[in-house]
Amino acid sequence: MTDFKQEQDMEIEALEAILMDEFKEIHSGESGLSTSNRCFQIKVVAQDDDTDGPITNPAQLALIFSHTERYPDEPPLLNLKSLQGIHTEDLRILKEKLLQEASENLGMAMIYTLVTSAKEWLSDRFCQDSVDESAEAEEAAKDDIVIPHGEPVTVETFLAWRERFEAELALERAKLMPESVLTAPKEKKLGGRQWFESGRAKGVAAAVNEESDVEDEEDIDFDEDDFEDDEEEDMLEHYLAEKTDSSSRAS
Repeated sequence: MTDFKQEQDMEIEALEAILMDEFKEIHSGESGLSTSNRCFQIKVVAQDDDTDGPITNPAQLALIFSHTERYPDEPPLLNLKSLQGIHTEDLRILKEKLLQEASENLGMAMIYTLVTSAKEWLSDRFCQDSVDESAEAEEAAKDDIVIPHGEPVTVETFLAWRERFEAELALERAKLMPESVLTAPKEKKLGGRQWFESGRAKGVAAAVNEESDVEDEEDIDFDEDDFEDDEEEDMLEHYLAEKTDSSSRAS
């Protein structure tokens, strides 16, 4: 003869050990079941198979059960309550599903099997909505990202720019020299620094200042240190040589 009471007690102990805080005994008046036997409630939350944990969707339900006199040879009494985010129609559909599974598992302890089935059903029903919302949030976050445009500045690109800038600056300074300096014989021609030290740059600098007042152009300051750079002197000499050659051909 089967000792139904012993099997039921053993199942209760196993459920308490496995489910812990999610499992508790409640008063029969709170269960919604027509019984005076002991009643228990299990909190069921949808589970994401990828993370092996609760999903972000807060849908939760309470699976309430009570053993009958001949359980597990007959199905347990079942009731479902929404704890958060589950409609009455969803609860009705899930309850029918669990009762069908209970009838297919007669003769063995089945409560944990029913809890697992309820979790899977919640995941199928609500997890997809959570995935869609996450995907939309990710897309919105991508739209908010500002993608910088243009060439990134590196040491190499900065040095190349600086070299071009210094060359252009040296040529601009050379253009301000008097024509007499550019067309002078080679033995009398002054280099950029020599021309500056000769004092002839003062008149040019004054002319530049007057022109900037009228045309609102950028002032170019002549500083003796600016001609200390060997590279600038080389560029000036090269420019003066080209100007001399072109003047000679023109004459």
